[in-house]
Amino acid sequence: MTATTPSLHLPAGSAAAGPYALEVTPESAGWGHSSLRVLELPAGGSHVLDTGPDEVLVVPLEGGVTVACDDEVLTLAGRSGVFAGPTDFAYLPLGATATLSSRGGGRFALCGARARRRLPVRYRPAADVPVELRGAGRCSRQVNNFATADVFEADSLIACEVITPGGNWSSYPPHKHDETSEAETELEEVYYFEIAPGPEGQPGLAYQRVYGTAERPIDVLAEVRDRDVVLIPHGWHGPSIAAPGHDLYYLNVMAGPGPERAWRIVDDPQHAWVRGTWADEPVDPRLPLHAPAGTSQNGASRS
Repeated sequence: MTATTPSLHLPAGSAAAGPYALEVTPESAGWGHSSLRVLELPAGGSHVLDTGPDEVLVVPLEGGVTVACDDEVLTLAGRSGVFAGPTDFAYLPLGATATLSSRGGGRFALCGARARRRLPVRYRPAADVPVELRGAGRCSRQVNNFATADVFEADSLIACEVITPGGNWSSYPPHKHDETSEAETELEEVYYFEIAPGPEGQPGLAYQRVYGTAERPIDVLAEVRDRDVVLIPHGWHGPSIAAPGHDLYYLNVMAGPGPERAWRIVDDPQHAWVRGTWADEPVDPRLPLHAPAGTSQNGASRS
């Protein structure tokens, strides 16, 4: 049966569970590895998290948080929001119990993946997050590579953030990573979206496309709103389209069966030619958005 928009597009609030504003688990997604929860804490609030079989990254979306785990106490400064630049974050191993406490309150992404190795609790400052500019022209976007495979050690989890200025396309050309080969690694992927409001607070929108092959059909064209999610079990995904006037943020959480932790993709051959046009165009001058020094430019887009 073809997976379609209603089964893979989770509007904001539709996947809330218990203390979480969003809860996507391998069981609820119908796959084996990737997960994402969003925890909202009031000022002075706290939450006890059992990681179970997963390794977890605590990523502030808005606000700061203190994480106590395995005799370590990590204080995350966080940020005012996802368009304010990269954030510091914490790594929690499988089989751990952590207490998350927030003096001022906030929203925190808990990016997870099934893990085999137990690595130590760690803190990574925002200044150490590589910021990359990908694409060119109307395909320009900014990628905060906070936990990609070549940047941060984990067992199986891969995660990054993408900022797309209003009117631009990202995740383009469409690409896939659903096979194990020299060209690809098999990775399930969660897209979590936030959309900047208009000048008077008007809500924005964006679009996400996912499509497959005759052998592995999938057909998604989702009009996404702030805090929506799209699940990508397989298939070509892209473009992610930001409406004019509304910058688009998405958090990518990926994991697969391994044993190699890598992020290799192939472009849809019908659209791959677009990449060759970028050499003649400048990067969108609106980028980087609130990025720290040391931003790099790289046309080798994966998201």
